[in-house]
Amino acid sequence: MDYSLARNNMVEQQVRPWDVLDMRVLDVMEALPRERFVPSGREGLAYADTEIPLGNGEFMLAPKVVGRLLQALAPTQSDRALEIGTGSGYVTGCLARLAAHVDSVERVDDFRLAARARLDGLGIANAQLRTATVTPEWTPPGTRYDVISVNGAMAEYDPFLQTHLSLGGRLFVVVGVPPVMEALLVIRVAEDSYRTEKLFETSLKPLLGFESKPAFVF
Repeated sequence: MDYSLARNNMVEQQVRPWDVLDMRVLDVMEALPRERFVPSGREGLAYADTEIPLGNGEFMLAPKVVGRLLQALAPTQSDRALEIGTGSGYVTGCLARLAAHVDSVERVDDFRLAARARLDGLGIANAQLRTATVTPEWTPPGTRYDVISVNGAMAEYDPFLQTHLSLGGRLFVVVGVPPVMEALLVIRVAEDSYRTEKLFETSLKPLLGFESKPAFVF
């Protein structure tokens, strides 16, 4: 399989048509070898327009969602980023190529170890990976972040992460329950003020602990 051609086709046929026009994002996605981040034996799916199972009920985000996520967050080379849900490490790698530093948190230690090996193999050293289960009481490793990427959904938006944004910082998160889920961008415009932008509809697996609560039945 010609992975270089597959990367180009992914960008031109999946990512760009989904209104991803930021050249920094497109260049990173065309350069980073996505096939290095998929589970062994699934390399043929690396550039397909689909989520890829990682095990433990987790999935690798579809390329076009990654593109829109990165474009919305707009990381710069001076930005410090926080990622919730390392997964395969692919989004981590993209963020690391776009930002100054990434703190990434993953609840499954095997995922963290595999992602660390993949990033090391590509010489990506500006990402710190940690094992933890994120809850509203959890404290991030850094005080303030310019970019926060939540790579999973919340049935209802919980604002606990937005307080860790720097002024002008951006947080990406998907909120809702299937079939109606919406990607949001939360921007800190002042110490006590935030603006929320609706980006697009999609569907992601919920973060552990942020699933919809069962309805009470009489």
